[in-house]
Amino acid sequence: MAAAETARQRLAPLAEEDTLSLGERAYRRLRDSIVQGMLPAGRKISERSLASELGISAQPVREALRRLEQDGMVVTLPRRGTVVAEVGPAQLGELGRIRAALEGVACALAAERMSAAEVTAIAAILPRMKAGTDAADTDALDEANEEFHGIIHRATGNLFLMRSLASLRAYDHLGRHRAVGSTPRDMPKALAEHCGIVAALRRRDPALAEARMRHHVLRSLVTNGVLPPQPLRRP
Repeated sequence: MAAAETARQRLAPLAEEDTLSLGERAYRRLRDSIVQGMLPAGRKISERSLASELGISAQPVREALRRLEQDGMVVTLPRRGTVVAEVGPAQLGELGRIRAALEGVACALAAERMSAAEVTAIAAILPRMKAGTDAADTDALDEANEEFHGIIHRATGNLFLMRSLASLRAYDHLGRHRAVGSTPRDMPKALAEHCGIVAALRRRDPALAEARMRHHVLRSLVTNGVLPPQPLRRP
């Protein structure tokens, strides 16, 4: 039984043809494994074992673990070494509020700095979101959502903000992975909110863009059960 469980939890080797650096690929693979529960809270992390499972040297694994420790997803404990951190509901809620604030700031900056081409690009995502909503296609919606937020983040031109949001997105994925409250009936809300955000960006209205983005993130956290129900006035 233990051997079978260990086999199920082994990580797939990284493909050599991937274009990202080994450190980046190792970081993403380990982060996703933590989010999906393949590397559960409290599990001891061995650089050598992970390097063997991923089919790479220890150096990129060491780099990935440093980043995960900065993100708070792993911790180094006395006499235990590096272990996967326990991220409870309260911490997810706190981090969600921080992400809502930063996403709002990013949207405000984007409203001021986006090029016409970037505005066109983000508006072009809305029909895909509409199609995904009509079909209740969560995979398509997740992909479109990542692109949507990515355009906004890059438009800020603020590297610190982009890195901070990239770290917090891992916790967003973790919250959604544990979510029990989200249903297809909630998808039209998200679509309407994305349309409202694009309208604010087109108007070059930083205050409105920030308010609408912050509302969108907080509403999604409530819907997914990460935050308790609370009155949210739509901006």
